[in-house]
Amino acid sequence: MKVTVTTENRFQRTPDGQVWTCAQYAYSFFHRYLDMFEQVEVVSRVQEVSSVPSNWKRADGPSVSFAPVPYYLGPFEYVQRRHEIARVLKRTAQTTEAVILRAASPLSNRLGQCLYSRVYPFGVEVIGDPWEFFTPGSVSHPLRPFFRILFSRQLATLCSRASGVAYVTREALQRRYPASRGAVSASYSDVELPNEAFASHSPERGKVAGPRTLISVGTLAQLYKAQDILISAVAHCVAKGLDLRLVLIGDGQFRAQLEAQARGLGLSGRVRFAGEVPSGASVRAELDQAHLFLLPSRSEGLPRAMIEAMARGLPCIGSTVGGIPELLSPQDLVPPNDVHSLANLIAEVVVDPERMVRMGVRNLERAWQYHEDALRRSREAFYRFIREETERARKRSH
Repeated sequence: MKVTVTTENRFQRTPDGQVWTCAQYAYSFFHRYLDMFEQVEVVSRVQEVSSVPSNWKRADGPSVSFAPVPYYLGPFEYVQRRHEIARVLKRTAQTTEAVILRAASPLSNRLGQCLYSRVYPFGVEVIGDPWEFFTPGSVSHPLRPFFRILFSRQLATLCSRASGVAYVTREALQRRYPASRGAVSASYSDVELPNEAFASHSPERGKVAGPRTLISVGTLAQLYKAQDILISAVAHCVAKGLDLRLVLIGDGQFRAQLEAQARGLGLSGRVRFAGEVPSGASVRAELDQAHLFLLPSRSEGLPRAMIEAMARGLPCIGSTVGGIPELLSPQDLVPPNDVHSLANLIAEVVVDPERMVRMGVRNLERAWQYHEDALRRSREAFYRFIREETERARKRSH
């Protein structure tokens, strides 16, 4: 049986027909669906290009193919091409077998609407929260308040109409977007870490004198990771006499604004903008050079970057949004958009080597819950249910 999977990730296709990505959605990601299905068809945006950077990864491969929709960037281009997109998704809905919609996503919402009319079973994997994604300060767009309400309602409807819903959190997303009473509800992380992602032990960071290196990983295309709040908090700490360095991994349209902010606060020599760093070993090498990981996000599902940092035995500080409180202890959390609380907690942690050791040990232990072997059983049970529901629907239709 073939499963159709939607994702809002953007891909590129070279003239030889190969599909590529710079993000986590490489071929190895889609291979998880092949544990229960014979083929995977990925519905997503695919841009035609002449070549891709050398560090990009193949997204297609044996038994994994792509069904591209017209390429678009942002809501205005989506609206401009909505009729073309709708035709492709309607055609997909008429020919598909099993369906798993990764949400929140405009493509998932639109394909779901096509399936409603067929009274067709489908599953949803909820990997993010549009209510928090479009919270004030996270996204710079004049229609942000409208999008916040619209996409949250669409996701709630999608979950209420699905045969089964799987969430990346244990509680947070379930409260806001519950499955219907008769549906199967599952919980498993979207983050799966292989053996090499884990440190053999938690290094005793902070016990050697010298500057403390802070690190954060996240896109700069929007500010929902709150890098602006982090830079301001570091400036407060430096003003108190703390010797700190900050590494920001990620790139996007707000990089120039953040660089200007750092210069304006006198942090030019203390903040390094590392840009895009290939996932895997390259990111781990950066994490291993740091003393403290920070993610004071305005919006989150369950942050992969934080789990990867925890797996390296890094002490972490995060905000009280999304699934972050499911990862960290309460004493390691701060409210979102609160520069002073973040600065105070950073100052408390970096001068207390014993606390940093305890945080790192605790984080490494919790990260093992996200080892690929620990998650496979729950995920396979959900995929098996979607496959069986699809088979029953096909038998009824014949």
